[in-house]
Amino acid sequence: MDKPVKILHFVNQFFGGIGGEEQADTPPQFRAGPVGPGVALANHLSDQITVAGTLICGDNYFIEHQEEAVARLLELASDCTADVLVAGPAFNSGRYGTACGALALAWQSNGRLAVTAMNVNNPGVELFRGEIYILETGPTAASMNDALPKLADFSLRLARGAEIGPAGVEGYFSRGVRKNLRVEQGAPERAVGMLLEKLAGQLFQTELPVPEFSNVPPAPPIVDLSDALVALVTESGLVPMGNPDRLETWNASKWLKYPIGGLDALAPGDYEAWHGGCDTAGTNDRPDRTLPLDAARRLERDGAIGRLYDHYYVTTGNMANIETMSRIGAEVALDMKSHGVQAVILTAT
Repeated sequence: MDKPVKILHFVNQFFGGIGGEEQADTPPQFRAGPVGPGVALANHLSDQITVAGTLICGDNYFIEHQEEAVARLLELASDCTADVLVAGPAFNSGRYGTACGALALAWQSNGRLAVTAMNVNNPGVELFRGEIYILETGPTAASMNDALPKLADFSLRLARGAEIGPAGVEGYFSRGVRKNLRVEQGAPERAVGMLLEKLAGQLFQTELPVPEFSNVPPAPPIVDLSDALVALVTESGLVPMGNPDRLETWNASKWLKYPIGGLDALAPGDYEAWHGGCDTAGTNDRPDRTLPLDAARRLERDGAIGRLYDHYYVTTGNMANIETMSRIGAEVALDMKSHGVQAVILTAT
């Protein structure tokens, strides 16, 4: 019988039993053996799998100190002999998913095996699916009992060098890897076969899946903007200097609202763009180029719009989770409606 496979497990502060959001700044740490969901992970194939140790890091700490966090976690794991790193599952938690993907990629980059798991709406999927194995899970921890056995089975096969089949068969997100296979039918015959199945109303499996996005019907136009209350909204991450409310640089979980009443422009040095993935120097030098308060005031003085709402709304659109952004959009719209806002000027990076 093969010797048991040793797993190194990574979890966040919540699943590590440290605490919730109030402990999200917890720095990296290592504990021997399984912790939290790692116990169930080890129990699934107890005669073939053992959890040698657990790495823990707070969600906020990892996102705000990613390079340092990865380096420290790898350092903590240096004395732990493990065959596979298992990260998560992260479900729909964006910060956790990003941490799982980044650590798994770093571990794999050192020539070792890694796997994680999360929901399709987790931004970690798009960030890392092309480079690591990410098993698909349900949206919340309610699907933990379904996710852990899959992780255990996949880890065992990965460590023992079993052949890993296509994404649709194995349950991981497609990595964009195509392999040459010899098949019975050529492409024209397969394409015609799928077309006939589609025309007949039968189920068929496309070889080139296309992502689907829901349509959002536009709101009716404002008849007379000269009498409307207009708000400024931006997903550029523009916040007061120092980011007092800790808006995330990517995968934002919240929206914020700051006063602009009585201001004709945004003074350089008072605001900064808290947004990853782009050069924010120009925005920091001239904040009005991202949130056009100066131009909006001119429209207000010229009577093109009735009045500018005395607060602006902001979030960060970088690597946004669609489900989270839908929630943020609904919450912002509800807040604006409660204050009588009738129109919006929406700006991005």
